[in-house]
Amino acid sequence: MKRVPGVSAALALGLAGCSGGVLDPVGPVGHDNAVILLDALIIMLAIVIPTILLAFYMAWRYRASNSKAEYLPYWSYSGRIEAVVWSIPILTIMFIGGVIWIGSYKLDPFRPLPSKVPPLEVQVVSLDWKWLFIYPQQGIATVNQLVVPAGVPVRFSITSASVFNVFFVPRMGSMIYAMPGMVSQVNLKADRPAVLLGQSSHFSGDGFSDMQFQVRSVAPAEFAAWAQGVRSGGRKLDPAAYADLSRQSQRVAAYSYGGVDPHLFHAIATQRVAPGPGPQSAKSGREVTQGGGG
Repeated sequence: MKRVPGVSAALALGLAGCSGGVLDPVGPVGHDNAVILLDALIIMLAIVIPTILLAFYMAWRYRASNSKAEYLPYWSYSGRIEAVVWSIPILTIMFIGGVIWIGSYKLDPFRPLPSKVPPLEVQVVSLDWKWLFIYPQQGIATVNQLVVPAGVPVRFSITSASVFNVFFVPRMGSMIYAMPGMVSQVNLKADRPAVLLGQSSHFSGDGFSDMQFQVRSVAPAEFAAWAQGVRSGGRKLDPAAYADLSRQSQRVAAYSYGGVDPHLFHAIATQRVAPGPGPQSAKSGREVTQGGGG
């Protein structure tokens, strides 16, 4: 995807202080998202800057004290003005449409990322109001904490055990809906070790504002050691433990399971396990607990 080098470099330098967000990516998908944002900004500035300058020029040119400005009270049509007025927005829409079309193809969330190493599989379940991450290859699971190896693609399979939600790690890339009874996917990668913020970006009730999770990108050897340590934890995420976990709770501290039922994610996605009730009003009488379960 091509950009105007000088302008893009200047914008990137000026926005370098916006650390911790979409303009401070740590992976290829996040980088391409930032490129699209900057490209769209540059294209739109082609309208915004001339419009602002022209507004000041018109005010100065046609001020009351300027007797040389030509006054045409019966002017009705100018082909040249019409051409400018319509051509600039049309060109802008065409350029932005091209950027979006190319980006939509390149950043297809189901599209695997090119890599010499196989991807890590992570199954994501949106709950009220917390996130469950299942590592089927490692046989472990975590709540409100996502650990991934740096430089290794991660294929996320995402569903919801309650209402619609959105899985989003701003510095890694695209946000993806978590939908009950369905499985969506996104392929992301962190290219260096970092500590990132993950969040829900779709309002889902009382606990939405605290429905965040920590993402740690670590060296592959450190990830293997971490997974081995979690496996030795002993606690297993079986149907009974999941039933306790699925109860509504807010501000849940991160914790992990050393074992997990290999069929649990499929059962949640196909709703063989009954979905949660979703956000309810105070009149329902359902208790919302503080802290974690399991």
